[in-house]
Amino acid sequence: MRRTIWALLALALLILGFLLLTRPAAAAPAGGEVVVLRIEGVIGPATSDFFARELARARVREAGLVVLAMDTPGGLDTSMRAIIKDILASPIPVATWVGPEGARAASAGTYILYASHIAAMAPATNLGAATPVAIGMPGAKPEDDAARKDRADDGAKDKDGKSAAGIGDAMMEKVRNDAAAYLRSLAQLRGRSGDFAERAVREAASLSADEALAGGVIDLIAADLRELMTKLDGREVKLDGGRTQRLSTAAATITEITPDWRMRVLALLSNPQLALVLMMIGIYALFFEFTSPGFGVPGVAGAICLLVALYAFQLLPVNWAGVALVALGAILMLAETFLPSFGALGVGGIIAFVVGGLFLMDTEAPGFGIPLPFLLGLAVASALTIAAVGSFAARTRRRPVVSGREQMTGMVATVSTVTPEGAWALVQGESWRVRSDSPLAPGDRVRITALDGLTLHVEPLTPDPVNRREGIPP
Repeated sequence: MRRTIWALLALALLILGFLLLTRPAAAAPAGGEVVVLRIEGVIGPATSDFFARELARARVREAGLVVLAMDTPGGLDTSMRAIIKDILASPIPVATWVGPEGARAASAGTYILYASHIAAMAPATNLGAATPVAIGMPGAKPEDDAARKDRADDGAKDKDGKSAAGIGDAMMEKVRNDAAAYLRSLAQLRGRSGDFAERAVREAASLSADEALAGGVIDLIAADLRELMTKLDGREVKLDGGRTQRLSTAAATITEITPDWRMRVLALLSNPQLALVLMMIGIYALFFEFTSPGFGVPGVAGAICLLVALYAFQLLPVNWAGVALVALGAILMLAETFLPSFGALGVGGIIAFVVGGLFLMDTEAPGFGIPLPFLLGLAVASALTIAAVGSFAARTRRRPVVSGREQMTGMVATVSTVTPEGAWALVQGESWRVRSDSPLAPGDRVRITALDGLTLHVEPLTPDPVNRREGIPP
């Protein structure tokens, strides 16, 4: 009997120990370091790279929370989705805080805020205006309900049964529907307002911090990071796989990380205007190297600029037809310098360059457009530079030859030595064998009339006090 009681007691202890070992990690408060990542400005490839690297480092350091302090007008869809994928798969809770006061989370920032485990804003901040836009698509402006109803009522069918709305409108509607579904799915995942998510995409609606809190879009309002840590202390966060974690942030160490040199370089390269300038420099420098070989520096610099420009284009959502048109325009402007086209190639090159620049970017995200004045200025500057180089080359071609064998005809020399084998004269400090139909004596002044191999044909000169220096034409 006693043995049975001990066996039951041992079994009960074993089951209790098993339950304690398999207890969810959320029951234990998560303390440790809080890593704050600051993102300011346009969200692009550099931003997504910075976030991915620092999130991985925070995981290695076993941080208890990653805070994304954000102030952005929006950015690229691809970079935004890369950041959201990292947040959704993160084993560490990610809190997005729109701050400090006066900051915003517009467009792509709204999606990131919705995807975060915790959404917070500082007073006097706003979010929203999440309508996707793209170059070349009519109807890219957001529609209100009345406009959509009117378009639906007036959408007469043509003879083929297709809607009277243009293809561009249909494409933009598909993009809006995809964006609305994406933001709505993030709202459902985090238990936030799906109604505002829909309006933010379709109507470009925006909310202030107080309105967002009242509408269930965000979780809390905090004026600064320390207040945010205080309000997050003890909050339970649901992570990937259904695991929950309780935050312990009241006394946590805050480590703030700002963008490093790598992100600054990537952000600089992600500027389409700089990429376009580097491409033009690369094309012109390589052209100069091919037409004047031997110098080396233009070729090396041009190759580096062109490769860096292509790398920048690879980072950006570019239209490669636009890149080809820009390159064709530069080549045509260069060809105008050497071919007698009477301006046809040059004008065509400028047109191709400007049109290619307009087609270059596939997005109107803030910070990634190429203004028309910039394109026109760059095209005119290129045309003027090429015209100046061509004019200089033409003037140089018309000048008399000042070096080589052709230069020597007509120059004056002084006979230095006369022997039975022949005579020699000094020409610009060099001793040349000379031949003349008239007898020569040392010290005679002669004029070079022709060259026969390494022998100069000369004729005697009457002494002229003005032309005493050797090698100077009279």
